[in-house]
Amino acid sequence: MTTTASSDAGAETRLWHPFADMAVVKQREVVLTRGEGVWLWDDQGRRYLDGTASLWLANVGHGRREIADAVHAQMVELEAYSAFGDFASRPAIELARRIAELAPQEGARVFFTTGGGEAIDTAAKLARRYWVAVGRPERVHLIGRTGGYHGTNGYGTSIGGIEPNRASFGPLVPAVSQVEHDSLEALEAEIHRVGPERVAAVFAEPVIGAGGVHPPAEGYLEGVQALCEEHGILFVADEVICGFGRLGHWFGSQRFGLAPDLMTFAKGVTSGYMPLGGVVASGRVAEPFWSQPGTTLRHGATYSAHASCCVAGLVNIDIIEREGLLARSRELEEPLHDAFRQLLDHPLIGAVRGGVGLLAAADLAPEAVAAGITPADVFAAARERGVLVRALGAGVAVSPPLVITREEIELLGRSLRAALDDVLEARGDALAAQGVDGAKAA
Repeated sequence: MTTTASSDAGAETRLWHPFADMAVVKQREVVLTRGEGVWLWDDQGRRYLDGTASLWLANVGHGRREIADAVHAQMVELEAYSAFGDFASRPAIELARRIAELAPQEGARVFFTTGGGEAIDTAAKLARRYWVAVGRPERVHLIGRTGGYHGTNGYGTSIGGIEPNRASFGPLVPAVSQVEHDSLEALEAEIHRVGPERVAAVFAEPVIGAGGVHPPAEGYLEGVQALCEEHGILFVADEVICGFGRLGHWFGSQRFGLAPDLMTFAKGVTSGYMPLGGVVASGRVAEPFWSQPGTTLRHGATYSAHASCCVAGLVNIDIIEREGLLARSRELEEPLHDAFRQLLDHPLIGAVRGGVGLLAAADLAPEAVAAGITPADVFAAARERGVLVRALGAGVAVSPPLVITREEIELLGRSLRAALDDVLEARGDALAAQGVDGAKAA
């Protein structure tokens, strides 16, 4: 299979790409130049169906001039100013109010960051700082889950449960551990191993995203919240992927009737038009900081509550409301899941997941893995077919913009099947050695 290259093929890039093997990528960049709705174009004129909403974020789709125009107008008036101390801007105040009103917590307060990883580090530090503020400084331990992805900053790397993301960085943040993502028994055992009186917070994504798209078992998240309440532990919901419509609600927690002590958000809050994230704190967590003079959270980023970013968030929320994208996400989750279920008869596919929000995943069959086929092979073949998917863990995943149509979902499914057929044809000899033929794919 060929690889799409930029118009500068042969020239070595100076751009260091995240999560990239630069020894391979340095002369093989794919340069995207334009987006509209669910479609993207590169500098060679090739068109791609964006099955990933970039990194789970382009919820309202690409090319929304309404957002761009509002950001431009704000930049002309006041691009930004630090929100440290008592300074603020109208867009930041208004966006904080709207997010607090949409959130499931009582007395919610909003702390802005520039992205999801920074939001997780803020939530982790805030959880520990809260216990100091209420006279329980021994409560420092943080519990994450296997498969959990919480960004790549210091705390997020330590809390996260995707082992390759944790390896090769030396010692990580202490007093952190992970438990199996689907076991309440494992979580309860870990709480008692550490000592409930020492646990500050438990972190969980409503649906595990980058760890392979794993919806929760029925009652699991409710059980996590109940365990936290029983032991007085803060429950932190990582809504960076699941928020702003991805699970058919403003926050994924609302789908499961949860009211976390802290929620992190990013991505869909601006649909990626400007870098913005944050933490929604419940009234309980905010209370000591808001009622006791001198109880300062000595934490924050230069661009926290950036006025132009907050304007993008306001207009983005307007679009989600006006176009009914929460309901649309709920309506399309089953057609997307069905498109993936139809791949189960393909000899390269061993399992699929979906049905909880507008995201889905397909894992390679053990025989395909034994033959040396990788998720990257499927990703490359799909891209050649004009569809962008994400290679994750044991397979590939999609999380399209919420504006995708049923017809485009069907096209995504057909193109992914064709890509699997391409891989099957290219790797036929290796698969035959594993006793696999193309009969199921025909």
